[in-house]
Amino acid sequence: MANLLPDYDVIVVGAGHAGCEAACAAAHLGSKTLLITLDMNKIAQMSCNPAIGGIAKGQIVREIDALGGMTAIVTDRSSIQFRILNRSKGPAMWSPRAQCDRMKFSATWRSIVENTDNLDLWQDDVIGLLTQENRVIGVKTALGVDFRAERVILTNGTFLNGLMHVGNVSFPGGRIGEPSSYGLTAQLKELGFETGRMKTGTPVRIDGRSVDFSKLTEQSGDNDFHRFSYLNFDYVNTLVQRSCYMAYTNECVHHALREGFEDSPLFNGTIQSIGPRYCPSIETKLNTFSDRNSHHLFLEPEGETTTEFYLNGFSSSLPWDVQLKGLRLVEGFEHVRIYRPGYAIEYDYFPPLQLYHTLETKRMAGLYFAGQINGTTGYEEAAAQGLMAGINAHLSLHSDQEFVLQRDEAYIGVLIDDLVTKGVDEPYRMFTSRAEYRILLRQDDADVRLTPKGYALGLVNQDRYNIFIDKLNKRDILIDFIRNSSVKPDVINDYLVSIGSASLRQSVKLTDVLGRPQVSLFDLLNHFSPLKEFVSEHSIRDEILEAAEILIKYSGYIEREKMIADKLARLENLVIAGKFNYDELTNLSIEARQKLSKIQPRTIGQASRISGVSPADINVLLILMGR
Repeated sequence: MANLLPDYDVIVVGAGHAGCEAACAAAHLGSKTLLITLDMNKIAQMSCNPAIGGIAKGQIVREIDALGGMTAIVTDRSSIQFRILNRSKGPAMWSPRAQCDRMKFSATWRSIVENTDNLDLWQDDVIGLLTQENRVIGVKTALGVDFRAERVILTNGTFLNGLMHVGNVSFPGGRIGEPSSYGLTAQLKELGFETGRMKTGTPVRIDGRSVDFSKLTEQSGDNDFHRFSYLNFDYVNTLVQRSCYMAYTNECVHHALREGFEDSPLFNGTIQSIGPRYCPSIETKLNTFSDRNSHHLFLEPEGETTTEFYLNGFSSSLPWDVQLKGLRLVEGFEHVRIYRPGYAIEYDYFPPLQLYHTLETKRMAGLYFAGQINGTTGYEEAAAQGLMAGINAHLSLHSDQEFVLQRDEAYIGVLIDDLVTKGVDEPYRMFTSRAEYRILLRQDDADVRLTPKGYALGLVNQDRYNIFIDKLNKRDILIDFIRNSSVKPDVINDYLVSIGSASLRQSVKLTDVLGRPQVSLFDLLNHFSPLKEFVSEHSIRDEILEAAEILIKYSGYIEREKMIADKLARLENLVIAGKFNYDELTNLSIEARQKLSKIQPRTIGQASRISGVSPADINVLLILMGR
């Protein structure tokens, strides 16, 4: 009988944030792609917080968009609040964040996936890989179907042997109400892969009708030009915008929660796996910060019209009645009702030292890992890995190229390099502090850094690229105008005095005025008419004004960081892969030999970032290379 199923170029297992980006990237680039998911009604489900972005995470989403990914577009279409965080700090720290309608987010992603050429969907559970001589050739599903493909990307999230905990009650599942996935971990262990267990958690869900919002502090969103996607500069969001609210725990809350600690799976030995340091459960916070008598809680709407709220800061696996008792002691929550308690979930992951920078596994050719399977946490980190895995799976089939971003090019580059070079000993979360070149990796210039790369790959289409070029041209002519325009004291002094800045005694270049910390380019539009006329004549939108202002104000810092990055780049270009048998290099420390042999770094730069490899060890390698 003829084969009823087509052969694919790329199979993506799991339709979470990593899986959707991976499948769309591979399909958009031209690979015949299959996306397999346990439930087509929960594509790109926001399992935890109904938000995208935040500190450093927002920069990652803008980078995904700049490369031609879809997360930013989906976020803008489902956003019910948008804010730029850290505006009181410099632009290297500014981070976009959007509160989303959970259901619209998932529905928008499903619409994109279903309408992407070269992309098929299949609802099933993948229970094993088809392999041949250390190479993957397809997958096997629970329904007994074998799908063939030369490249497979695993994005299983928290579903591999997932086990959930609420107090003394434990039950299998990858998410509340959804089954775990079994079989893959056991097979990969047999094939020689190292595996481990991690833990994450999610908070109680609140019935908003039972909350006294008058006792909480309201946090509304920004109402300006900012969006996530560079394509959405003229997008009009018709969704109802909603506020978030801040509440606080107190000593009474803490006492009530501590009474349930003996039944907490975190403290009674039930949970043995590693939890996230930077998004701890409420019981972990009470233990770690026992001297504090209060913790912030953020009440966030789950959608445009729903009464369901997410209580950020109250992740917990305590018994449900302990959670509820403690909640009712929070001011404003005295009569609170809940839809479901918080829970912890343990799941399998694979230490990412087993990966190349392309996210292909070292042990099995053609097999890629992306998302929480690599020990990360967060939608944004997962989506970035999925995008990169999808790109590289396609490239490995159709060319001899690979696509790797350096640490001075993108937070995505920092993320992947950290994973494959340093590994993880807890769920990895991106922060601005992890990047050496934060001034170069700003949220406003992700398109400048990455859209030309996406265009060269073929992931950024011509229309998208034309929008980018138009922005670049307008930004540059605006900067040129500001640098060459002079302003007289009688024109600008009233404005300068009003903002507490020294008045002028003679005419100066407009760029000198803009360089003052208190001065805003947006304000100058109203006080220097030639600038306003120029901006209007050339249809320069607010996004471009902001980009130009940042480049002018921070040009010295930016150039200095570029110079440092360029000096260190030579180490990234010194390839050492396959050149040494490290066990034989007795001039290296024992730890360096062990780490270098295990990780097999591609370049001197990567080797220098491995924990346990000292500068002296790097000098030995440089000498051996004749440097």
